[in-house]
Amino acid sequence: MRDQFPFAVARVTRRWRKLLDERLKDLGVTQARWTTMVYLQKGGEGLTQRELARLMAIENPTLVRLLDSLEQQGLIERRPCPNDRRARRLHLTPDGTEFMNVLTERAAKLRDEMLEGISDEDIESAVAVFHKIMDNAERQK
Repeated sequence: MRDQFPFAVARVTRRWRKLLDERLKDLGVTQARWTTMVYLQKGGEGLTQRELARLMAIENPTLVRLLDSLEQQGLIERRPCPNDRRARRLHLTPDGTEFMNVLTERAAKLRDEMLEGISDEDIESAVAVFHKIMDNAERQK
C-alpha cells in the first residue's frame, strides 16, 4: 500500500482539478488563476506579491504573469503599499469577490460529491495523515 499511496494521491488531485476546471470553464479562468485567487483570499487580502508567492510556493516571476492576467480580467487589483513605495498590495475587485463566491459554491458541491459516503471521522484521519506527510516533507528541505 505504501508504494501505491503517492500515485493514489496524485490521481485524486488530478481528478479534482480536472473536474473543477470543467465546472469553472464558463468563467474563463484557468486552474492556475483560480488557485492564485484561492490563496489570495485564504492568505488575507492585502498580501504583497512576495508574500503570496511564498504562500503558494512558486517563483515570483511565475506569479507576476498570473497576477497580470487576473488584473486584466478585472478580478484583482494592485494597490500601493503605504509603508513601502516599491511594494503593491493585492486585493480582490468586486468582480473578483463575486468570482470567489461562485468558485466556493461550485467547489463545495464538487467536494461533497467526491466525499460522498465517506465519514467525517475518515476524512479527519486522512487530513491528519496529510498534515503528518507535509511535516515530514518540510524536514527534508
